[in-house]
Amino acid sequence: MKILVLNCGSSSLKYQLFDMTDESVLAKGLVERIGIEGSRIKHNKGESDTTIRECDIPDHTGAIKLVLDLLLDGDTGVMKSLTELSAVGHRVVHGGEKNDKSALVTDAVIKEIEECTFLAPLHNPANLMGIRAMREALPGVPNVAVFDTAFHQTMPPTSYIYGIPYKYYEENKVRRYSFHGTSHAFVAARAAEALGKPASELKLVTCHLGNGSSITAVDGGKSVESSLGMGTTPGVLMGTRCGDVDASVVLFLMEKEKDVNKVSDILHKQSGVLGVSGVSSDLRDVENAAKEGNTRAALALDILCASVKKHIAAYSAVMGGVDAIVFTAGIGENSDMIRKAATGGLEFMGVKIDDAKNDGLRGKEAIISADDSRVKILVIPTNEELMIARDTKKLTV
Repeated sequence: MKILVLNCGSSSLKYQLFDMTDESVLAKGLVERIGIEGSRIKHNKGESDTTIRECDIPDHTGAIKLVLDLLLDGDTGVMKSLTELSAVGHRVVHGGEKNDKSALVTDAVIKEIEECTFLAPLHNPANLMGIRAMREALPGVPNVAVFDTAFHQTMPPTSYIYGIPYKYYEENKVRRYSFHGTSHAFVAARAAEALGKPASELKLVTCHLGNGSSITAVDGGKSVESSLGMGTTPGVLMGTRCGDVDASVVLFLMEKEKDVNKVSDILHKQSGVLGVSGVSSDLRDVENAAKEGNTRAALALDILCASVKKHIAAYSAVMGGVDAIVFTAGIGENSDMIRKAATGGLEFMGVKIDDAKNDGLRGKEAIISADDSRVKILVIPTNEELMIARDTKKLTV
């Protein structure tokens, strides 16, 4: 069974083709600058065979045709016919309240995704472009929408209702939704496997730390609290996003700048690790600057680690305990310094990291807690594409 997974941006398209008999990746690639001068595709057959082509790609329909052609090509392809393709899974950022799980794409589901566009104006339209283009290219192949927000729809009202007049929730759906749900679901399930226990018996804090970050309390396999909100700025300090700030700060910035779009740009693109350090949004650059004595870089790292630690402790309290802490995504998987600092000082909770296991660990699955640590600490590389492929298989077999 072969499943194609698509992640469409406004001018890009990432893809992976899975053989679901063993969940191996047959091919993957990235189409860039769709509809823009200088568009190109980078296609990988297997692990090392790379093809790069620069060509005119006017829209997502053209991008998908190019991907399908490469998958069938005698040199770059891994299929003899498109009849080998069983289904297509699509990452969709926002499913709103109605979509609490992945869904087989129908006209009704497309309408629901359209209705959520005001909640994700930069993402949902692009996701829909991919769905429509694939339905046009292969009308007989089923499509599945996998929503970033779906995993978090198990949060109770105490976690998602904001302390503002209730009418804004009733009339405008203003509430916490959170994101990265596919990643949190994947690593929570994998953590249960690694610990040899059913997910239903575990209390986990999953830390998806990257340029964009979120932390989630997973109790019995379900999300009960998560750090992102209606948008993607709250929670921990991120690459360019501010994390938690007092609403008065936002009001102050709006009064000072007198431009809502400018304030949005400040909070989304000029803040976070970049804004505090003044160095970069890339944590590697900031870590190097801190080592060289840059005090603002060191401060940015300290704020990030402190905010992760606070969320771990708070979410453990929400669940009435914690069995394991999971680190994933670019920073979580690769920064031993962040993992150590974010768990240091939590010994009172039974959290104790093993420096020898943690030091130098990059992008590999491992248990890095000390043998006598009551709470396990795990590093689990995320695989959102595989999670999308698995959901697609479930809905189409």
